[in-house]
Amino acid sequence: MTTWRDRILALTCTSLGFGFAPIAPGTAGTLPAVGVFLLIALVAPPALHTPLLAAALLATCALSVAVAPWAEAHWKKKDPGFFTLDEVAGFLLTVTLFHTDQVYLTAAWAFLVTRLFDIIKLPPARQAEKLPGGWGILLDDLAASVHAAIVLHALHWLAGGAPWIP
Repeated sequence: MTTWRDRILALTCTSLGFGFAPIAPGTAGTLPAVGVFLLIALVAPPALHTPLLAAALLATCALSVAVAPWAEAHWKKKDPGFFTLDEVAGFLLTVTLFHTDQVYLTAAWAFLVTRLFDIIKLPPARQAEKLPGGWGILLDDLAASVHAAIVLHALHWLAGGAPWIP
């Protein structure tokens, strides 16, 4: 029997249900994070962007680690594919480390590069996903996001103001 608690936890760890997408659930589950970034970047004063993004990141990380044991028990699988709160945290880390005043370009590039690095999982991301419980679910995405932010900074520097790179 599914309880209200189970439904709320399922909505939480699947990024409001986006993680239930039949194709590319991790990519779909990242979309709410893009919305959070756009909301902060378009509404908050620029001086608050980084602190608000960092607060959203910390809250998402804490929630991810906290609900992961429930998700693994509920879906009877380590790091279930439906669990996408870690993708939200990953994207938020990328845009905390790299954002420019070109909000939409930043969102698009951060989304693409973060998803790419989450899929290919360069070291130490691959090793991090072997950690137990919520830490393994979360830390591989955060490691991939550090790679993404580094690449975005490099592209930004190399582009030297090109309009298609934020």
